[in-house]
Amino acid sequence: MPNILVVDDHPLVRQGVVRVLLDEYPKGVMTEASNAPQTMEAVWNQPLDLVILDLSLPGRGGLELLKEIKTARPGLPVLIFSGHPEDQFAIRVLKAGAAGYLAKDSPPALVIQAVRLTIAGKKFISAATAEHLATDLTVDSDKLPHELLSDREYDILLRIASGQTVGEIAATLNLSVKTVSTYRTRILQKMGKQNNSELIQYAIRAKLVE
Repeated sequence: MPNILVVDDHPLVRQGVVRVLLDEYPKGVMTEASNAPQTMEAVWNQPLDLVILDLSLPGRGGLELLKEIKTARPGLPVLIFSGHPEDQFAIRVLKAGAAGYLAKDSPPALVIQAVRLTIAGKKFISAATAEHLATDLTVDSDKLPHELLSDREYDILLRIASGQTVGEIAATLNLSVKTVSTYRTRILQKMGKQNNSELIQYAIRAKLVE
């Protein structure tokens, strides 16, 4: 029976995922974590078969944590379970080493299908993501502005677009206000924007945020 770590900062989400998993794997071992330190403690100390990871965590973001997990245990599959739009984040996390990307509004049957595949060492990729991935690999020179951002810059862009202030972002990611301001400046330069308002308008048009 599998040993699965479910990582999300919302207890109800974790418990819901665990219930779905236990229906399929009654004798499975389900561990929960709400932040990066708890996650890495479990990764280092437990014989895990799979990590189900939310991207929007306090402190270190999910993309950064994904890379840390893959560095610590390269063979451990990580299934991203996120509320972010699939077409905007799936390719980025797959390139970072994730075994698959699953939307939080997925039905239980699809959750189980994704878990089965990733535990078996296969990738879980939707048809839409596969099409985007094929296009991304063959037409690399025609990237959209937000696709030029690093993972950290992209994370901060989404937070700005969601209405968070520099101070709020700094507190959430455990960074200094100066560091976040530097990231913001880089984002504006790379994307050719002048201010937060233009970033927010871009993010809405590109459907990066709802």
